[in-house]
Amino acid sequence: MESAAARPRPVLTAGSVLPADADRAALVARVHDPEWDGPCVAAVRGEQVVDLTAIAPTVSDLMERDDAAAVVREADGGHVWRLDELLDAPTGRRDVPRLLAPIDLQVIKAAGVTFARSLLERVIEERTGGDPAQAARVRARVGQVVGGTLDGIRPGSPEADKAKELLVSEGLWSQYLEVGIGPDPEVFTKAPVLSAVGTGADIGVLGASVWNNPEPEAVLVVDSRGRVRGATLGNDVNLRDIEGRSALLLSRAKDNNASCAIGPFVRLLDEDFDLDTVRGIDIDLRIDGTDGYVLRGSSSMREISRDVLDLVAATHGPHHQYPDGFVLFTGTLFAPTEDRQAPGAGFTHEYGDIVRISSPRLGALVNTVVPSEQAAPWTFGVRALMRNLARRGVL
Repeated sequence: MESAAARPRPVLTAGSVLPADADRAALVARVHDPEWDGPCVAAVRGEQVVDLTAIAPTVSDLMERDDAAAVVREADGGHVWRLDELLDAPTGRRDVPRLLAPIDLQVIKAAGVTFARSLLERVIEERTGGDPAQAARVRARVGQVVGGTLDGIRPGSPEADKAKELLVSEGLWSQYLEVGIGPDPEVFTKAPVLSAVGTGADIGVLGASVWNNPEPEAVLVVDSRGRVRGATLGNDVNLRDIEGRSALLLSRAKDNNASCAIGPFVRLLDEDFDLDTVRGIDIDLRIDGTDGYVLRGSSSMREISRDVLDLVAATHGPHHQYPDGFVLFTGTLFAPTEDRQAPGAGFTHEYGDIVRISSPRLGALVNTVVPSEQAAPWTFGVRALMRNLARRGVL
């Protein structure tokens, strides 16, 4: 990667981040309020953002309410900010109001290898041992053997078992294929509670990584009872070289400072936006480098191999509870293979890349890539949140 000295800020406006049908959407935001030096739960109403902290001190509390959508649309609030003002705030500043990730006490979970195309790229990472120089050769070999074998296969089905037999016979079976087409999905903890960054913030890539990419995903917001209450967008940054060396390095590859972005808002489920809508959304990706480089990609939830409710059931149930709720990254179809730095090496980030993940029904999550070691330190944890809310008299 190049030096992180130049960090262009994305130009964000209400029109560029709101869903196309924002006038019909129940949208939840979180705002850093410098007056209290802490976060506020807020409703996005057009280009105004209304403080609801006195009604629901945390987003987790709001998600537990059966009338959450009505509260977001209609409840009297406190302070009102202009959305453009929040979007124009410098990243990491505590003396100006700005948008935060729109979740708080929810555990941040992620499902991996839920799309066939990205599944094969995980196999390639494993086969190369995380070496991008070998990617093209291994990709050709895997493509030659697998072809369309995995297209449309239901995980855990007899067809999946036959595909497994074929891959074993060719010496290509992988732990990633086990969770991709086997009976049990991969669900892991992506990041600590309160550590996610929001739209407009820097997103971190570990300085040691030389082969990495964004992962644009739909993120479900689930309450303590396992009910999906809303959805948003996320970037589950993937360090391909580190995870490719060993799946046991997943935590080092996934959980670093500013390595999880969520936003711009949580869109609550209602009569205009239900789970079937989530199952059909398309997610677009655009990366703009400081050198004029542009990469475009897309991911369609229609191609996911496991239903979103199956992923929720694998996360929450008699085997595991989440008293403050959780959010669940649902995986991505996107796996960039075009060369950027060297022939055959595929794509990797450069510092200063502006990553825009968008969907007409969810808006746009926009972040600038920096080394995790140089991103704004994460200092506001659960103790700080509880003390802050207690001082404000809203607990």
